[in-house]
Amino acid sequence: MRLRQLLVCLVVCTVGSLAASEQVVADFYGRHASSSGHTNNWAVLVCASRYWFNYRHMANALGMYRTVKRLGIPDSNIILMLADDVACNTRNKFPGSVYAKAGRHLDLYGDNIEVDYRGYEVTVENFIRLLTGRVDPSVPRSKRLLTDDRSNIFVYMTGHGGNEFLKFQDNEEISAFDIADAFEQMWQKKRYNEIFFMIDTCQANTMYSQFYSPNILATGSSEIEENSYSHENDNDIGVSVIDSYTHFVLEFMEGINKTSQVSMQDLFSSYDPAVIRSHPGVRSDLFRRPLDKARITDFFGGVAQAEVFPPAQESAQMLHPGNIRPSEASQHVEISPENPDALQYSPDGARDNTTRLLLESESDAWDTRWKDVRKWTSVLLVASLVTWVSFGR
Repeated sequence: MRLRQLLVCLVVCTVGSLAASEQVVADFYGRHASSSGHTNNWAVLVCASRYWFNYRHMANALGMYRTVKRLGIPDSNIILMLADDVACNTRNKFPGSVYAKAGRHLDLYGDNIEVDYRGYEVTVENFIRLLTGRVDPSVPRSKRLLTDDRSNIFVYMTGHGGNEFLKFQDNEEISAFDIADAFEQMWQKKRYNEIFFMIDTCQANTMYSQFYSPNILATGSSEIEENSYSHENDNDIGVSVIDSYTHFVLEFMEGINKTSQVSMQDLFSSYDPAVIRSHPGVRSDLFRRPLDKARITDFFGGVAQAEVFPPAQESAQMLHPGNIRPSEASQHVEISPENPDALQYSPDGARDNTTRLLLESESDAWDTRWKDVRKWTSVLLVASLVTWVSFGR
């Protein structure tokens, strides 16, 4: 009787261990899953100033550029708008370099930087066209924001501003209404999933006061009628090298890596008005997720996620491709040499793609069945052993 009880316990433990092992695997691959629902990240970094005495604004943008690139967003998904008149300025004692700290330990410019909009290309019109996708056909892909409804976009702006405006190149201004309307166009055209808007300028918090589109989280460096101050000067360079708000944000970001679980709430809680010397603000009423559930890497980091369709639906589509409407069928995309921006769809490529997907689907199905066979074979062996011992006694 005691042996029978032991064998029954062995059966229960075997089944339990198999279920536990599957749960461990699921937890391992799902531990970094995001509640955002996005599949790609983009960054738009804008330094709206020019001239040597605005050195710190260029350092602000380059500091953000280095951070998002370090956390996994590739250059192909970063749009950098920069006057770019500082690194090689005749007054720069360190030619070809830009530093954000007086110690000059880290060169933010270096030899691995890609400026997409340079000098007088940094205009209000180009910025609005970039966001809304209303660019001239001659504009290369590297200067386009090729986002979709699964894209999370980090928009960072720095420069001189005031109550609901930001100056561009000391020549023109963009208003809070302009940015709000551009974001609404993006939403209507399904060009984003979520936007994180950050701005460092005087009276920065007024720049997001007119936003009305969904899924936008915004933060700024200073309240209305309040200045945003520089952090420190470099006596050798002769000007301020970075703004205070951006300095402390970048300092916080140095503790973040690609797999960090730190939330946006943690970032906002790190704001210290006494140290920053202004009162940063946050607007989250348009944002659908709790701030403590939204990870920093949802906007600052790269993603490696894929949209997985239900097996039943996928199998039905693969086995009966004739029932799929042309708009639903997977199609092969070809780029014409004469017009790189025009996409051409090839039916032959569609058949090849369907065949490949069918083979992949069958392979996955066999893997699943083989795992089930091994699991239940183990259970049956143990159960047979219990039965044999019971009848033998």
